[in-house]
Amino acid sequence: MSGKNALPIHPAGHAFTPTSGLDRRELFGFLGASLALAGATACTRQPAEKIVEQSAGLTIKHILATHGHPGHVGGKDDVKEATGGLTGIHSADAKQFLRSADRYLLDGDELDFGEFKVTVLHTPGHTPGSVCFVVANHAFVGDTILAGGIGRQTPETDLRRQMMSIGTRLLRLPPATALYPGHGPATSLERELAQNPIFRGAGARA
Repeated sequence: MSGKNALPIHPAGHAFTPTSGLDRRELFGFLGASLALAGATACTRQPAEKIVEQSAGLTIKHILATHGHPGHVGGKDDVKEATGGLTGIHSADAKQFLRSADRYLLDGDELDFGEFKVTVLHTPGHTPGSVCFVVANHAFVGDTILAGGIGRQTPETDLRRQMMSIGTRLLRLPPATALYPGHGPATSLERELAQNPIFRGAGARA
């Protein structure tokens, strides 16, 4: 993997990349210090067995959810049972959706692995406990922002709050930050600023 959006390579030589073949990245396995970060999903349409199969040979430490909608966390317990990884979700969505986890995440939390840190950004709006996970120049953004749009509104969505989260949290990241949404293709903050309709009339980066 190369180019400005290439994920960093661990000194041991393991690529730090999202798992291929999945159309969602709502859960990701946060792996051992000498291994890699694997994009994953827990969804009734993507069986936990497939996630476990794609993680073969890796030591899963954490299974983190960007938010608590059923399609994004439905298989987390099966993945946990198979891999031994610890689950994490923001406390607000744990309360909203009655989700249990091994760790209840808060804004600013940092999880270490090797030379890297995963930083938790609380980006409420799509759900009260929506979060984004930032690793170096890459962000796993769930349904807070998608390529060309934002996540579908649900009864618990607060659109004004979601737009505030995008403007005050995500737009503070470097423009070249690669974004891995919960649906659709990967993109970048720079590309979304130029093309996403939610930024029309914004003029410049906040």
